[in-house]
Amino acid sequence: MTYTVAFIGTGPDPKNPSTDGFAMAYRHAPGYQRLDDCELVACADIVRENAEAFARTHDIPLEHVYTDYEEMLSETRPDIVSICTPPSVHAPLVIGTAKSGVVTAIHCEKPMALTWGDAQEMARVCDAEGVQLTINHQKRFGKPVRQAKTLVSEGRIGDVERVEFGAETLYDMGTHFFDICNYLNDGSPVEWVLANIDYTEENVLFGTHNENQAISQWRYANGVDGLASTGRAADFVGCQLRVVGSKGVIELGTDEAELRYRVDGADWTVVDTGLDTVHKPVPGRMRSGLTTVASRLPATLSSKLTDQLSTTSYEARAIEELVAALREGTESELSARHALAAEELIFASWESARRRGRVDLPLDIEDNPLESMVETGDLVLTSPPA
Repeated sequence: MTYTVAFIGTGPDPKNPSTDGFAMAYRHAPGYQRLDDCELVACADIVRENAEAFARTHDIPLEHVYTDYEEMLSETRPDIVSICTPPSVHAPLVIGTAKSGVVTAIHCEKPMALTWGDAQEMARVCDAEGVQLTINHQKRFGKPVRQAKTLVSEGRIGDVERVEFGAETLYDMGTHFFDICNYLNDGSPVEWVLANIDYTEENVLFGTHNENQAISQWRYANGVDGLASTGRAADFVGCQLRVVGSKGVIELGTDEAELRYRVDGADWTVVDTGLDTVHKPVPGRMRSGLTTVASRLPATLSSKLTDQLSTTSYEARAIEELVAALREGTESELSARHALAAEELIFASWESARRRGRVDLPLDIEDNPLESMVETGDLVLTSPPA
């Protein structure tokens, strides 16, 4: 069968991304277009000009351009909907789309929701309505992460003892790294979180507050420990992500390599990840130069390099996986269950800062602790916005 696909929140010109939006629908669309069993049929955005520009770019009929997403759902009845809006409105859009009785699957941008209660409600409603809900934690499909998982599964570094990451924030970027840590540790549940944050300068990304600096510790039920450092201390970990085992160490995103490991203190072994970095494949301008190089190589080497140059975006890999899961009736790696596990670590970290103590899971709050502390004045900005 062919799945019809629609988009909520197309965003403005993707060539000018900002902290207000990255026009992620433009990154989702090619992922569907490359699949034989998906057809783009409609889009909606509260700014009609944005939706029309997106439709023209992706050959969507202008009569299927809307400013009201509910009208779009009612008239075009898509099978799959990609929701590419800022996180503050993810919950009402996901819940409204699931309850429409029209769609089979919803693919929503990250972070999952503005509050912990909303994230749980999104998952609950989609489950009750029989709708597959996936969250775009696409970085887990990059070769550095997949090959690190293989190294862990093969026991190259012995038993996993600790996972660590450094990132800009716990929420906007940290959602990816919490998800990757959980993935590398086989999805073991988390028992507790202990964290603190600094928020002295306003830091609003895509309409939501993010801390300036944080340190977070957590413990998995299988005994593995976690550590995250963000913002002003993002380089504390010394790489993007590290896995410490009883016999060795794996590092992702260092100055020397996208993926490397060593055992028993020996020299580092660099693992070839092709054109994939931790965050995305190399930019197109670099691919262009490599294409020229490939044309001058012997046929066998040229073919190998050309295969590497065909690397698809992580968003496209994620969409291919979720569509396959929908077709086969299996759980996607991007399922709400896995996404909630990452989101809980974010909100639990902020809740630990609010309580000034350890938080045992499952998390028993509904709000967003960071947003709440900003609103109540518990976090004092020493450098308020102009």
